[in-house]
Amino acid sequence: MKLQTKRPAAAGIAIGLALALGACGGGDSAEKGAGKGGQQPGKGTPQVGFVVVQPTDVALVTELAGRTTAFESSDVRPQVTGIIRRRFFTEGALVTRGQPLYEIDPRLYRAAANEARANLASARANQEATRILAERYRPLAEIEAISKQDYTNAVAQSRQATAAVGQTRAALETAQINLRFTTVPAPITGRIGRSLFTVGALVSATQTDPLAQIQRLDPMFVDIQQSADALLSLRRSLASGGVTPTTAQVRLKLPDGGDYGQTGTIEFSEALVDPTTGTTTLRARFPNPQGILLPGMFVRASFSQAINRRAFLVPQQGVSRNPQGNATVIIVGPGNKATEKKVTAERTQGEFWVVTEGLNPGDKIIVQGLSKLRPGQQVQPVPANTPQRVQAPPKDGEGGGGSGGGDAAQKKGG
Repeated sequence: MKLQTKRPAAAGIAIGLALALGACGGGDSAEKGAGKGGQQPGKGTPQVGFVVVQPTDVALVTELAGRTTAFESSDVRPQVTGIIRRRFFTEGALVTRGQPLYEIDPRLYRAAANEARANLASARANQEATRILAERYRPLAEIEAISKQDYTNAVAQSRQATAAVGQTRAALETAQINLRFTTVPAPITGRIGRSLFTVGALVSATQTDPLAQIQRLDPMFVDIQQSADALLSLRRSLASGGVTPTTAQVRLKLPDGGDYGQTGTIEFSEALVDPTTGTTTLRARFPNPQGILLPGMFVRASFSQAINRRAFLVPQQGVSRNPQGNATVIIVGPGNKATEKKVTAERTQGEFWVVTEGLNPGDKIIVQGLSKLRPGQQVQPVPANTPQRVQAPPKDGEGGGGSGGGDAAQKKGG
């Protein structure tokens, strides 16, 4: 009887252990089943950040190469032949219009002026004598005391004497002008360069080299070269509508890469294209009070020729290029699915691409979370720069519902 009593007790213990182990096994399988049926961390619907774009006014900014040119430039040239006796200026100084720069030996020209003055006095005396003679012959010819031919000759001589006075007066004026040319003045106001001729040099009115050169540096011109293709494209845009012309304010980058503080304006555009380069010239005018700009400097000019009224500004991280080189964006499409769109984005403005075609007002451009995003994929869109919720990992002993169930089963079985 004792043996029969112990066997059922041992069987009950074995059954209890089996139930406890089954409970533990059931907890593990439950965890695995939950893992298969639920979404693993990082493999769910991706969260992406988007921006909503609307059409806006965008200036069509162009950056082109240019070269500085003096506002006024003039060569100092002699008008008469002679020896330079004196120089009145300091090389590199600022000179004013009419200021004497050189003196050419004036003695020969002064003597020529004196001779012309004497010739004029002689011509005037002869004019007076012939006029009086003609007046005396007039009444005598009327009473036929002298022949009419003698009177006619006297009148002709008087007129010839008057003409001679005019000729000698012009010769005197020429001599006086040549005498004044012996002092060479500054033709314009500006900064004068080095003197190419020294005192004692022989100069002439027909020489090819100037005595010096004067340049006015304030204001300063900048000649900008623009391709004919770009000019035609701009004119087509203006003609098609949506793009309006604007007064161009020009900014410069100096050869060292620095920004020139002053802004300039476009003065005019040439109405011809250089056949060798295929470009046309735009001329801008800049103030240059400190003399930073010098003639012949190469600069970069950026300016706006027109304003696009229907452009979109898209952050640069939202625009990519496909293998064909076309610009594309990914938008939040119907049903929160990522949809790829081909757009036209030919230039940037600051941190944005200027998109002129391919977008509609109100499009949601995805700019965050693009690294592993595929077109057609389901997304969870949120406004760009929205803080993401990051959950802390579960602590040890928490979240193990299967293990807890196994322990309970063991306790229960026990």
